[in-house]
Amino acid sequence: MAQAPSKQQAKRISARERIQEAQRREQQAAKRRQRIVVTVSAVVVLALAGGVTIAINSASDKNEKASAAESAPLVVPANASGPEGTVITYGKADAPHTMAIYEDFRCPVCKHFEAANGETVKKLTEDGQIKVEFHLAAFLDKNLGGKGSRTALAAVGAALNEGVDKFKAFHDVLYANQPDEREDGFGDVNHLLDLAGQVPGLKTDAFVKAVTDRTYAPWAAKVNEAFNGSGVTGTPTVKVDGKQITLFAGNAVVPPEQFTAQVKQAAGLQ
Repeated sequence: MAQAPSKQQAKRISARERIQEAQRREQQAAKRRQRIVVTVSAVVVLALAGGVTIAINSASDKNEKASAAESAPLVVPANASGPEGTVITYGKADAPHTMAIYEDFRCPVCKHFEAANGETVKKLTEDGQIKVEFHLAAFLDKNLGGKGSRTALAAVGAALNEGVDKFKAFHDVLYANQPDEREDGFGDVNHLLDLAGQVPGLKTDAFVKAVTDRTYAPWAAKVNEAFNGSGVTGTPTVKVDGKQITLFAGNAVVPPEQFTAQVKQAAGLQ
């Protein structure tokens, strides 16, 4: 006689069914987008497996009007790299291989990726063979309302101005303390300054002033614009020497061993 599934099994089955339904709907939507050439607004596809969200961006975000702060004179933080200072390079600048990471600070799936493989990303830079280039986005503000992505990105610019290591530490703190994507917790400058207190030596007078005044808001807008022009449509995305890395297997983030193997294979280091 078959036994009824336990509550835990029923939850797993229900979550899997919701994932499959979300994937089916997105496949149908993708087919419609191929048939109809229109300007579409950015969307967020919710894959409800423990609150996981996949963020999808579109070109319409390029046309979003800049805020008053973003219209101020452009100040590029020290230690920025890439075209117009829109890339943040972590690791040895002359490393022969490049891992490009595309993220939005309000993206919950980015948080899942960082929690699972953030330390692995660091370790992969230690022998000087791989450098990391961060390409950051702020399109979830348009999707969800608020200004958390842009405000966090501007604050990250202030951290980068203090040093690449300060940027990376603050980057990690933001993901570790990411609010629910439907909330705009990162839109509060005072909250960001509180979180910055977790990074030793970051809260200099210059940093606090830059965050409070949103000195790097125009730079953040430029960084987001560069993301929009990258051809990447979802966050998180990771590429190694131009080859895209698989970040998820089913409903779970790939473990560090699998992530490392993919990166080394793509870089030809195996």
